[in-house]
Amino acid sequence: MRKESYLRIITHYLAAALILTIYGSEVCPFLESLTFSRLLAAVGGPLLLAYLLRTVVSRKILSQTSLLDQPYRQFFIEFGVLFLAGLGTVFFNVFFYHFPLGSGLKLLVGCMTLAFFVATDMTLARERWVAQEFTNRVQDPGKLKKVFSLTRKMALVGVLVAFMTGTVLTLVILQDLAWIRNLPSDSSLLLPTRAVVTEIFFVVTILLAYIINLIVSYAGNLKIFFDRQSRILIEASHGKLDGFVPITTNDEFALIGHYTNRMIRGLRERTEALASTRDVTIRVLASLAETRDNETGQHIIRTQHYVKILAEKLQYHPRFRDQLDEETIELLFKSAPLHDVGKVGVPDRILLKPGKLTDEEFEVMKKHALYGRNTLRVAEAELGEDSFLHFATEIAYTHHEKWDGSGYPQGLKGRDIPLSGRLMAVADVYDALICKRVYKAPFPHAAAYAIILGGRGKHFDPAMVDAFVECEDSFKQIAAKHADREPAQV
Repeated sequence: MRKESYLRIITHYLAAALILTIYGSEVCPFLESLTFSRLLAAVGGPLLLAYLLRTVVSRKILSQTSLLDQPYRQFFIEFGVLFLAGLGTVFFNVFFYHFPLGSGLKLLVGCMTLAFFVATDMTLARERWVAQEFTNRVQDPGKLKKVFSLTRKMALVGVLVAFMTGTVLTLVILQDLAWIRNLPSDSSLLLPTRAVVTEIFFVVTILLAYIINLIVSYAGNLKIFFDRQSRILIEASHGKLDGFVPITTNDEFALIGHYTNRMIRGLRERTEALASTRDVTIRVLASLAETRDNETGQHIIRTQHYVKILAEKLQYHPRFRDQLDEETIELLFKSAPLHDVGKVGVPDRILLKPGKLTDEEFEVMKKHALYGRNTLRVAEAELGEDSFLHFATEIAYTHHEKWDGSGYPQGLKGRDIPLSGRLMAVADVYDALICKRVYKAPFPHAAAYAIILGGRGKHFDPAMVDAFVECEDSFKQIAAKHADREPAQV
C-alpha cells in the first residue's frame, strides 16, 4: 500500500500501546502495581510482535487476493492479529505471573475494542487504495460481490461501537468504584472523584477520537465514490464512454457503481455498433458511386486523407478551433468518400465520356452535386439532422462551390460555403490534377501545387490553401502511398 497507509498503521499501533498501557493500569490492579515503563513494555512488546506478524501475514495473503476482496481480508487480518496479541498477553500473564483472569478479560476487552477501530479504519484505507488501483490500471471491476445492505452494515457497526464503548466505560467505572469503596471512611472524596472524572473523560475522549476518525475516513471514501460516479456520468453525457466506477464495497453503493458500469459498457457497445454501421453504410454508398465513375477507389481513399490532414492542421487555427474537434475531424474523414455519390444519377454517356464535355453535358454533370445531396438527405431525414450523414450531405452538395462565388450548384461565396465543402474542394481538385483520367494526363505535383496556390482567394478559402502549403509533404506522401495502379507523377 501507499506510504500514508504504512504511517497510518504505525500510528495506530503506537497509539494502541499508549492507550492500553493507561487503560490497563486503570482496570487491572495487577498492572496498576507495575511501574509505567514495565507496564508499557508488557503491553508494547506483544503489540510489536503483532505488528511484525500483521506485516508478514498482510503481504502474503493480500498479494494472493483479488483487489475486490482485499478490503474484506484486511479487516480480519488487522482484527485477528490485534485480538491474538491481547489474548496472548492475557495467557502469558495468567500462567507465568498468576495474572487475575478477571483483570485479563478486562484488558482483552480493551484490546478488542481498539482492534475493531483499527481494523475498520485500515479497511476503509484499503478500499481507497483499491479504488485508486482500479483507476490507475484503467481496469473495470466487472463483477459484483454479494450485497450486504448498508443499513444492516451501519446498524451492526453502531451496535458494536455502542456495546464496546459501554463495556469499556463500565469496566473503568466499576474499577474506580471498587477503589473508592476501599478508601478509609474518613478520607476526603474530592480527589478520588476528580480522578474518576479524569479517567472517564480520558476514555470518552479516546473513544470519540476513534469514532470521529472512522466517520471522517468513511466520508472520504464516499467522496471518492460520488466524485467518480459524477465524473463518469458527466463524461458519458458528453459521449466519453471509456470510464468506470471503482467498486470496493458490497453495499448499495456497489450496486450503484455496478449498474453504472453496466450502463456505460452497454452504451459503449451500442455506440461502437452504430459507428460500425455508419462506416459500412458510407463504404457501401461510396462503392456504389465508384462502380459508375471512371475514377478509382484510391481517389476516395486519398481525398479522405487529404481532408483529415487539412482539418488537423486547421484544428488550432483561431477561426476553426471551435468547429474542428476530434470527433468532427473523424466524421469528416468518414464522410469524405461520399463527395461524388451523386454521380450515380449522371448518364454513362456523360460520366464515362473520354473527351471534353460540351456545355450542355457539363450542365448535366454539375447536377451530381444536387443528386448527392438529395440522396443523402433522404437517409438523413430518417436519422435526424444530427446524424453522421450531416457532413456527407454538406460535402456532396458544396465541394464544387468556389470562394469567389463562381462555383456550383448554388454559387455560394466565402464563408457561406460550409467548412466541410471548403476542405473537400482543395482535396478533390488536387487529386484530380495529379491523377490520370481518360480525358487528361496526370499533372506533376509542382504543377498541381502551383494551381492550388493560384486559386487562393478565388477558387479556395485562403486558410485552406495556407494549410495545404504547410501540409505539402503529407499530401505527397498520401498520394504515393495510395497511388493508382498506374501511379501519377508526384
